[in-house]
Amino acid sequence: MFEPTLAGSLPKPSWLAETNKLWPQWKNSGKELASDKADATLLWLKLQEDAGLATVGDGEQSRQHFVHGFLEFVEGIDFEHKVKMGIRDNRYDAMVPQVTSELRLKGRVHQVEARLARAHTKRKLKMTMPGPMTIVDTVADRFYGDKVKMAMAFAGLLNQEARALEADGVDVIQFDEPAFNVFMDDVKAWGIDALHRAIDGLKCTTAVHICYGYGIKANVDWKKSLGDEWRQYEEIFPALAASRIDQVSLECANSHVPPHLMALLEGKDVLVGVIDVASDVVETPEEVADTIGRALQFVPKHRLFPCTNCGMAPMDRDIAQRKLEALGKGAEIARTRYGA
Repeated sequence: MFEPTLAGSLPKPSWLAETNKLWPQWKNSGKELASDKADATLLWLKLQEDAGLATVGDGEQSRQHFVHGFLEFVEGIDFEHKVKMGIRDNRYDAMVPQVTSELRLKGRVHQVEARLARAHTKRKLKMTMPGPMTIVDTVADRFYGDKVKMAMAFAGLLNQEARALEADGVDVIQFDEPAFNVFMDDVKAWGIDALHRAIDGLKCTTAVHICYGYGIKANVDWKKSLGDEWRQYEEIFPALAASRIDQVSLECANSHVPPHLMALLEGKDVLVGVIDVASDVVETPEEVADTIGRALQFVPKHRLFPCTNCGMAPMDRDIAQRKLEALGKGAEIARTRYGA
C-alpha cells in the first residue's frame, strides 16, 4: 500500500554535467561520458532504494533533456539548424530541432541505461519517455505539415522502443505529457489516440505523467496566472479514465488543483504528487502523509501511489535526495496511519 515512486528525472551530479540547469552541458565526452552516465545512474538507484522507493528509475541521467534525449536517436530530425519557437502555447521560447524527413529510429534509445538499471535493482523499474503530443510541441515541423500525422509517427517510434524496454525487463513505461495541461481539446481529439498507439501491444504497466512543469521560472510564473483553482485536469481526466493507460501521474503538493478532481480518474492507479519540485523547502514525512490522507478522500487505497509532482532535474542534488527520503518516510507513516 502507498508504494512510493518518482515522476522521472533527478539532478545530475556535478562531475557529470552542469548543475541546477534544465539543459546542462556534459562535463566529459566519449567513453568517459558513457562511464559517468552509468555511475550516476547506479548512484541514484542506490539513493532511491535507500529512500524507500518501491518503483525506481534511472533518473534520466543519460539524457540532456527529457524530450531531446529521445529525439537524438531519431532520423529525420535536423539538430544542426535549430530554430526559436514558442512551446507550451508560447509559455516560453526554446531553440528546437526541425523535422525534415520521414521519422525513423536509428536504433535502440534507452537500452544501455535500462539494462544497467535492471541488472542492479530488484525493485520495480520505471523508464520514462516523452509523450507524442509533447514531442510535437517541442519540434518544428518542416515535413509532415500535419501535427496529428507527425504525432502518430512519433508514437510509432515510441512504441518500438517501449516494446524493447519491456523485453529488457522494465516494469513500468511512462510517457510524459505536460502538453496535456495546455492543449486540452487536442488531448480529447487525438492526444489519447496517440498515447494508445505508443502503448500498443505492451503487457507491462503503462503510465502518463501530466503536471504543471519543472520548477523553472517560466512554469512558476505560468502557475501564478492560473488563479486560485487549477482546473485543467477536469477537462482531460474523464477521457483518461476511459483510456487504456493504467496509471496517471499528477501534481498535488502545494498546488491549486482541487483535490476532488482526482475522483475523475476512477479505475486508474493514481500517482499522487506529494513532493513539490518548485520549492527547495523539504517536506516533512508528516506533511507527505497528510497529503496522502487528503488524496484518500478521492482515490482508493490500493490505487494510490505517492510520487513527486514532476521531475527534479534542475534541483540541487542534496535537496532532491532529502525530498526523496521524506517521500519514503511519509509513505511509511501513511501506511501506519491509514492502513487499517
